[in-house]
Amino acid sequence: MGKGKNKLARFEENRHLTNVIQPTREQAINDFEHKGKWHEFFGNSNPIVLELGCGKGEYSVGLAKSFPYKNFIGVDIKGARFWFGAKEAIDKGLKNVAFLRTQIELIDNVFAENEVSEIWITFPDPQIKYRRTKHRLTNPEFLDRYRSILKRDGVIHLKTDSEYLHGYTLGLLQGLGHEVLTAHHDIYGAPEYQPDTPLLRDVRTYYEELFSSKGKTITYIKFKLKDE
Repeated sequence: MGKGKNKLARFEENRHLTNVIQPTREQAINDFEHKGKWHEFFGNSNPIVLELGCGKGEYSVGLAKSFPYKNFIGVDIKGARFWFGAKEAIDKGLKNVAFLRTQIELIDNVFAENEVSEIWITFPDPQIKYRRTKHRLTNPEFLDRYRSILKRDGVIHLKTDSEYLHGYTLGLLQGLGHEVLTAHHDIYGAPEYQPDTPLLRDVRTYYEELFSSKGKTITYIKFKLKDE
């Protein structure tokens, strides 16, 4: 089966997977059915953790395996990618992980105020070109969207191979008065570094493996947003 047919087959299978939600843009914007009701979707009141730009979903699935008393939602517009994670979750009987196909700029349309406990941003496009700054997932506009859905003590994690994005985000956070809890320029290269976030080194995405194999350093920031 060709690459295009594979993608179409995955799109079709996603329609029938119980852990995949695929609203249209109009549905996401206008009274999305799960907004404010994600705990009902999972059938429990456990904390909700998002992975934005989840790709193939390895990180969401890996965290769900290790933290059964948290609910994880991988968010990405490319459903043919997270099909892999959705299938693995079902095959392994993981009830605490789901995948949402939507644009990240609609995140405050699909989650309610104070509904999310943590956000992971894993290896996003650093959008180095100035004209595309508005698409950078840690720019001020996106941070405001995240703040609107995070609980008051909620935290955000940024894991990236881009020293540029790491530096940009760190400078932005400090300039805006947000609280940087942890910042490290090479989580694997410093043996004395002890991550305060469990599994920071143990769970790796496809891109993390790829970048690490090419000798690129992996950086990390954990932070909290100040009250508006």
